[in-house]
Amino acid sequence: MSIHSLSSRNEKCIFDRMDSLIEARHIEKKYGHLQVLKEVDLSMGFKEVVAIVGPSGAGKTTLLQILGTLEKADEHPQTVLKLLGEDVRQFSSNALAAFRNKHLGFIFQFHELLPEFTALENVCMPAWIGKIADKEARKRAGELLETMGLSNRADHRPTALSGGEQQRVAVARALINRPKLIFADEPSGNLDTENAHQLHQLFFTLRDEFDCGFVLVTHNNSLADMADRTLTLRDGQVVR
Repeated sequence: MSIHSLSSRNEKCIFDRMDSLIEARHIEKKYGHLQVLKEVDLSMGFKEVVAIVGPSGAGKTTLLQILGTLEKADEHPQTVLKLLGEDVRQFSSNALAAFRNKHLGFIFQFHELLPEFTALENVCMPAWIGKIADKEARKRAGELLETMGLSNRADHRPTALSGGEQQRVAVARALINRPKLIFADEPSGNLDTENAHQLHQLFFTLRDEFDCGFVLVTHNNSLADMADRTLTLRDGQVVR
């Protein structure tokens, strides 16, 4: 089955008319006396894959969490954060949660699957949170698991899956609400070389089929080299 068949071909998203997926300016973050991010600027076009690289402690994950609205940047009059054309800093907490659920997807290094639920149920979670009907959610989840080569593992709980299988379930979960922007934090950091390579290739297939963009925090040079653009952070600043 083509991944593209999972997309809503007739749905016209208002964000298709916007100039970029991300517009971020003057992003700063301090924890106590520790300045983690210092005046970071970033823009990202449609269907672009951007890799964020740099040494440990450079602020990569903090930047990813701020861009993904999981964390807030420090207040500053020059700070701008627009996602899919929307000024998300102006949203209420409820509106932001709804926006995040509908338009953003997340992939983490350690999968973050719920151990008491099956693979299919884990994939369904964002759809259920978004009030998508159970029948539709399960249909989408089943199609995504088939696309990931996991249709025969749908009823297995995470402990019965390999690391590579768990990460593909996590990718399917990130895609179920058909987001335009996906954030991945060290997505292959816990995988062996072969599974990591397959996952990296999958990201670019999904980018083309789903018309979505990826922001990837990674220490993997192979993945960074595949990206359309690489942003290097050092000591909380972009290295030009």
